[in-house]
Amino acid sequence: MKPLAALFGRRARLRWLHLIIGGALLMPYFLVGTVLVGVAGDGEPVFSSLPAQLVAFALALPMAAVTGFFALVRPLSVAAARALCGVPPALLADGPARTRQARVRTAGWYTLHLALGGVVSGATLALPPFAVAVAGLPFFAGLRGTRLLDGPRVLREPWALALAPFAGVAMLLALALVAAVAGKVLARRAPVLLGPTPEDRLAAAERRAADLAVRNRLARELHDSVGHALSAVTLQAGAARRVLDRDPEFVREALTAIEETTRRTVGELDSVLGLLRQDGEPDDEGTMHGPGLDALGGLLAHCGVPVAYEREGDPGDPDSVAPTVSREAYRIVQEGLSNALRHGGRGPSPVRLLIAVRKRELEIVMENPLGGRPAVARPGGGRGLRGIAERAVLLGGRTEAGSHDGVWRLTALLPLTVPRTGTGAAPGTAGRTASGTAGRTEERS
Repeated sequence: MKPLAALFGRRARLRWLHLIIGGALLMPYFLVGTVLVGVAGDGEPVFSSLPAQLVAFALALPMAAVTGFFALVRPLSVAAARALCGVPPALLADGPARTRQARVRTAGWYTLHLALGGVVSGATLALPPFAVAVAGLPFFAGLRGTRLLDGPRVLREPWALALAPFAGVAMLLALALVAAVAGKVLARRAPVLLGPTPEDRLAAAERRAADLAVRNRLARELHDSVGHALSAVTLQAGAARRVLDRDPEFVREALTAIEETTRRTVGELDSVLGLLRQDGEPDDEGTMHGPGLDALGGLLAHCGVPVAYEREGDPGDPDSVAPTVSREAYRIVQEGLSNALRHGGRGPSPVRLLIAVRKRELEIVMENPLGGRPAVARPGGGRGLRGIAERAVLLGGRTEAGSHDGVWRLTALLPLTVPRTGTGAAPGTAGRTASGTAGRTEERS
């Protein structure tokens, strides 16, 4: 059964159809070839001469190859190969052929498809009637004198008539075998001739990298804004529950802080979700919208932990700190506060925050006492410091985090301005990773 399936199974039938389509595509070029042969042969009949038809066929193939250089031939050929040849989609290229190498390969595939298709489709049209007539010789005496079977007298011998049905079936099987072999040849050559070129792979890798960068930026926004809000709300709600009966004023302040935190976070969440609906497209500056250091007061007032805030210069002034840097600095402070909420110790002033506008860079230093016991590891956690490092690297800055003399210290140094480039990213950051320039960090959130 396997040999019959290889010759007449669904895949073999689809590949046979693919070859017949190739023969149909060859016909315009073949007709032009017959015209050229007829002109060169002083009007001698072409279709009745096998050598003339072979010459016309040979002339048709170069014309088909020229057509294969058009860019749109590749996507059409790829679609046919995927649907009819049974070639896995991952092995074939997407989109038009843009480079010279891709067009040469496509032209080679197109010529091969039409050449094999012309042979198989021609045999499919001519051979079955002849094979059926040969198989019917013993049963229909009238077939023996027809022009179709006008051959040697040996065909009229009894033993030849007895073998005629087997000869007819053998012809049909031979045709199916030729079609199966030709279809398999096309299927094996498709990944080579229609597969992605090195330039295609590079372009695909660049698209994946761009998509991954946008997804990472969206993930950082959600992690820093929503994660901080949930940590602050959880802490404030727990503290309010414990003193609900004996300190109503504290409960009132905690509920106010929860309300302000959730209202601010809902606005930030709407901004990020809006970017998701737009496929994560950045704004004109190549960054996402969000609060900057000018909104730091609201964050510190309702962050859920006392903060001793010191500043040098005016971090919220857009003339001093670029808006892009201001937004990223706000997120770095927000994540640092989230770390303090999750892991820091308790005390009258557990968090010290310094933001200084230096001559060429913005310095952020956050310190909080270490907790008495290690924080419980959270599934999927450990991305906070990595996100901070990525934000700094994309701006051309650096970060450092770790324990120093009983306190946890987070330091970030960011440039005050980020010159715009053609891609909207900080210059000099292409190809670098956060881990490569983030300085020394200890995984924490």
